[in-house]
Amino acid sequence: MRAIVQAFKYGGHQTLGPRLAAHLATHPHLHLDSVDIVVPVPLHPWRRLTRGFNQAERVARALGAPVAHPLARLRWRPAQAGLPAEARRGNVHGTVGLWPSFTARGAAAVRASVAGARVLLVDDVITTGGTLSACAQVLREAGAREVRAAVIARAER
Repeated sequence: MRAIVQAFKYGGHQTLGPRLAAHLATHPHLHLDSVDIVVPVPLHPWRRLTRGFNQAERVARALGAPVAHPLARLRWRPAQAGLPAEARRGNVHGTVGLWPSFTARGAAAVRASVAGARVLLVDDVITTGGTLSACAQVLREAGAREVRAAVIARAER
């Protein structure tokens, strides 16, 4: 699985997204029918630009449920890959927030997309859970009724 995820994420093999989503959808505890929106873990704009796509978004879209983008990476940080557990938690602290909205109406729309929703947060790999925890906290503070997470793979610690 490691080689497949790396080919998808770093090798530009974007066509693996739907296949990985199909693999994820077979998990017996996913229950896509009981979520209101699927939220991909966001990439920092610079990382998205250099990679060309957000791998979590590709998987989220391929799941077939409504996808929303209420989250944003607010600050750039070094990649989590290769960092020890404690450094990972500190590395992600304060980097995720609600999508910056420059008008009161826009901010209300972002919060309304999350308020009362049952959210499925999607990412490609989990190691310590720091990124998913940070995203889930922001979603709960925005009024999400429930936040669950789904990942393609678990990294070795």
